[in-house]
Amino acid sequence: MTMRMSGPVPADEIRRLATPELALRLLASLGAGDVNANNTLRGAEQAFEHNQEPDVTELLGWLSDAWAWLEAHGLIGPSARNTTSAWQRLTRAGHEAKADAAALTRLWAGDRLAGSLHPILEERVRPIFNLGDYETACFAAMKTVEVEVRRLAGLENSVIGVDLMRQAFRPDAGPLADVDAHKGEQVAIMELFAGAIGAFKNPSSHRTVHFDDAVEAAEVVQTADLLLRLLQRAARRNEGTGT
Repeated sequence: MTMRMSGPVPADEIRRLATPELALRLLASLGAGDVNANNTLRGAEQAFEHNQEPDVTELLGWLSDAWAWLEAHGLIGPSARNTTSAWQRLTRAGHEAKADAAALTRLWAGDRLAGSLHPILEERVRPIFNLGDYETACFAAMKTVEVEVRRLAGLENSVIGVDLMRQAFRPDAGPLADVDAHKGEQVAIMELFAGAIGAFKNPSSHRTVHFDDAVEAAEVVQTADLLLRLLQRAARRNEGTGT
């Protein structure tokens, strides 16, 4: 019986896994020192041919895609001592991802917030999010929305939460309502703000809310970012009408 050779990732896993999952599986196979894409792929090629895999070219292509994904996400970078050669190394983020079972989720969450956020969120929320304190980041993001709504609407500090949103955006009468918009649209914007505050800010005010999913937490921050941009539009509209 012919002994099978082992490549960096078994052929059946390469065929089955999507590129991000395959990339992390490949990352787990790499050593702590310098790494080389050509050496890794040639070793894989030798194993596939020895094992008489029927789709060697495709397998190598998928492994190459996975390597490119690791580079694009900053998990593999130039070797610190061989910057002009093909040698590379696992970056700090690469070592962290290799040791973290939730690495892919954290990467997706980072992708969600890759663009610029509203300046207040950049200053006050992103640093908290980057530390992995998702509950505090989500609460702070929605608290920022609440504070900005109150400031722009000129309402009392005693008006809070969902009630604040409904007073600020009350159709045809609220200080932040777009009176030129269709009544249904005005109601929808009011409910958008009230729903977001009610779902993501108020529960955190009253009890511990666990945001174990980094992607979900990132999307809460994104929602706050959208609401703040809508508030900027309302502020410009009011400035234009002198209200």
